[in-house]
Amino acid sequence: MERGKIRRLLVLGLLMAVSVFVAFAAGPVKTYKFGVMAPITGTNAEYGKGFQIATKMAVDEINAKGDIRIELVVKDSKGDPKESADIARQFGDDSSIMAIIGDFTSSSCMAAAPIVDEAGIVLLSPTASNPNYASMSKFAFSVMGRQDGEAPFFSTYLLKKYAGAKDIGVIWVNSDWGKSSHDNLVAQAKKDGLNVVSDVNYIADEKDFSASIAKLRRGKPDHIVILDQGAVPTIINQIAQAGWNDVKITTLGPGTSQQILNLCGKNAEGLLLTTPFFFDENSKSDMAWYNTFYKAAGFYPTVHPACAYDCVYLLEAAIKNSGDKVTRESIRSNLQNYKGFSGLTGPIVFNPDGDIFRKYLIVAVENGKFVKKTNFDFAK
Repeated sequence: MERGKIRRLLVLGLLMAVSVFVAFAAGPVKTYKFGVMAPITGTNAEYGKGFQIATKMAVDEINAKGDIRIELVVKDSKGDPKESADIARQFGDDSSIMAIIGDFTSSSCMAAAPIVDEAGIVLLSPTASNPNYASMSKFAFSVMGRQDGEAPFFSTYLLKKYAGAKDIGVIWVNSDWGKSSHDNLVAQAKKDGLNVVSDVNYIADEKDFSASIAKLRRGKPDHIVILDQGAVPTIINQIAQAGWNDVKITTLGPGTSQQILNLCGKNAEGLLLTTPFFFDENSKSDMAWYNTFYKAAGFYPTVHPACAYDCVYLLEAAIKNSGDKVTRESIRSNLQNYKGFSGLTGPIVFNPDGDIFRKYLIVAVENGKFVKKTNFDFAK
């Protein structure tokens, strides 16, 4: 063998030996498992798939740094609170799972809260906003913001100040989240001098809204408020099919869902909604994340997957702040007390109950796109 080749092999062997020694001296990278429960199938599948993709994006970034390693165990809750409760029990009984991210709806999270409380494991929801959820257990957390913050903003700023509404019709999904949103919205509307002239609710997974729309129409509202996530496109289209073209449509719940644009087309033009976060087209970091998500998902992100992404980093911070002894309880304690977190969706500091208040924006559909219309700040 030539001397040059021998020399190169010796150098390569030395480098490998040094690498092994450094890795051994530093100790093995510790791996932590997080459970993820989300509606991967069903009416809210867009949001569940968003959770799945966004959490993986965060995990890939964290694992690439090499400080710790995170593994995700994803289970489909189908948007069913009973499924969520079962999955929470499975995760709680598995001692290798250190925390749970999910679920999407407040109803699913509230069904799981007593179970995670008994198991002593964090349930960190990206999106639950019912004000009663987080107080159910010291292990229950949410980063979306509360409906007793967003619903009053929706009434005062979107309906009254921005849209100039006077008579409103409300159609809402009869769930824990829907009832909370409805009650907070109607209470504030009365304070704002808005007339609730029609008010109807429906069960989850309803497909035919013709009777509800007819009842709404009899009240002659100038604005409709849809309180739901997955059913919003169906309701918008059925309002158009009923020939009801002189009413303005607003919605609280789905955020800037691409599904609305895809399924409604021109029927969504002029739609008004609120969101606690909107991707800034002038921000390179926002757009890089936005486009990376789109390539993986095939649809554009709302605030919901952005919150799921932040949840992973919150749990990473709680693990690192736990020091050498990481337990389910240390994760809970450090999550509750962490004050310096600022993620993709902004700063997150938990209230004593384990949820947060956020500020909100008004967004409209114009020329087939979501456009930020105002920059109202809402302080509770």
